[in-house]
Amino acid sequence: MEPVYATREDVQRALDVQPSARSSRQIDRALQSASRDVEGLCHRVFYPWQGERRFDWPDSQYRPSWRVWLDDSELISLTSVSSGGNAIPLDDLLLEPNRSGPPYNRIEINIGTSAAWGGGDTHQQDITITGLWGYRNTETTLSTTTTDLTTTTATTLNVDGDTSAQVGVGSLLRVDSERLIVTGRTMTATGQSLVADLAVQKNGTSVTVADSSGFAVDETILIGGERMLITDIAGNTLVVERAVDGSTLAAHTTGTTIYAARALTVTRGALGTTAATHTSGTPVHRWDPPGLVRDLTIAEAMNRLGNEQAGYARSRKVGDGGTSERAKNMNDLPDLRGRVYATLGRKARHRAV
Repeated sequence: MEPVYATREDVQRALDVQPSARSSRQIDRALQSASRDVEGLCHRVFYPWQGERRFDWPDSQYRPSWRVWLDDSELISLTSVSSGGNAIPLDDLLLEPNRSGPPYNRIEINIGTSAAWGGGDTHQQDITITGLWGYRNTETTLSTTTTDLTTTTATTLNVDGDTSAQVGVGSLLRVDSERLIVTGRTMTATGQSLVADLAVQKNGTSVTVADSSGFAVDETILIGGERMLITDIAGNTLVVERAVDGSTLAAHTTGTTIYAARALTVTRGALGTTAATHTSGTPVHRWDPPGLVRDLTIAEAMNRLGNEQAGYARSRKVGDGGTSERAKNMNDLPDLRGRVYATLGRKARHRAV
């Protein structure tokens, strides 16, 4: 699974679609297509990838001889560089452009040093660069893991309510130095149960628990067969929206177990990292794409889903009693694409001949 720039839950909420195996697969497929389209539009990959890449030294790239263009292999940070099998000290290198931080599109030798490219038999793939590639490594620190990951093959990551509320299927996480992609999530017992009956009333939005500290606002809980969204917490009372995600309003009695989607199914050792063991209480970090990229990914996925339902034969009325409002709405998605490209698109590199 390649990384995506929005989560399944983002699209479900935008469309108000209830979770089901069929809709989940359809949304995941639309997100994959939308994410790759955004990369094609912007001519760059936004997510971070750790590893090694090889380049020709500048004899084949015109002068100046101290500069190596990375082109579409944009760099976030350097780990090591060698040329002709000889390591070049990182202090002898300059990452450019250096005005706003990553992404960097070229590496230059500091001409005030004795370092130089070359040394191999030919210029072809003479330079080896190891580092973190991509647009930017913007992360949000969430909470911590709640159980040990004792093997490198375990694919279930257990988290607390705070993390559960802030991740979804498609999220890219980091635990220690390992990156993981969330590919699914299942309900697990929270260790708590209702301490008061809950009536069959849409306005019965107060769920009383023994200890609310284990829950988080925006977390979805499951009581019986009814899903509820936590919108606020006051003392040991969870203020919820009842019967969300297409579930059915129902009565619940004291002692009923409360579940939450805190078991994440993950792809281990993703994006060039190595799967490792982790202890309970290790911080979980979420990688965040640029806001406009996330918005466009959601919009493109929704557009695909709408077209699939209509057999790619949708049409919209372009006028209604002299108003152009509907015609304007038809341009919203192209306008968003234009904004994303203008703000985040990688423009072509030009050389004088």
